Amino acid sequence: MDLRQQRTRRSIINAFILLRSEKPLEKITVRELSERAEIHKATFYLHYHDVYELSEQLEQEVIDEIFNGLSDPASLLTNPERFNEELYCLLMSHESFLGILFSGSRSGMLAERLEKRIKDYIFERHPERREELEINVVLTYLIHGAYHAYMQHREHDSKQVLLAINRMAGAVLKMYSQTETEDEM
Repeated sequence: MDLRQQRTRRSIINAFILLRSEKPLEKITVRELSERAEIHKATFYLHYHDVYELSEQLEQEVIDEIFNGLSDPASLLTNPERFNEELYCLLMSHESFLGILFSGSRSGMLAERLEKRIKDYIFERHPERREELEINVVLTYLIHGAYHAYMQHREHDSKQVLLAINRMAGAVLKMYSQTETEDEM
């Protein structure tokens, strides 16, 4: 991508973020976005099919950035304290951007996309476990539970919130590992 294309893309993204902070995604038009970005509608269409594609691309980029910031996503099962602390720090460092992108009708997408990325990572390393219901339920519970607990209580002392989340994650994993051991017998 040449410098001009990069500037145009940056202009489109900046205009989109400003509009998205003001209104729901469904209310943003390409015409309005193009005017705000000071480009022609045709230029917008050279880069994106519609505002939904733009939004999904930005959402995926921030999910990738968060995911890549985790030292080992599989540590959710082996060292949930480290995993939760890393995820919490990454979410808080992107809080304002996440709050804009994943608001309104998109609010549930962040936890779902994080769950998918983390599960894909774990199951790439353990493909034989992909269809096991219990590990899928445990991962969903740990990821969604931690995420919603972070977001619901982010105005409280982060150390206390993380301590509570880590206690619950430890208890869930302890029960899960006991069930696994019993199943093997």
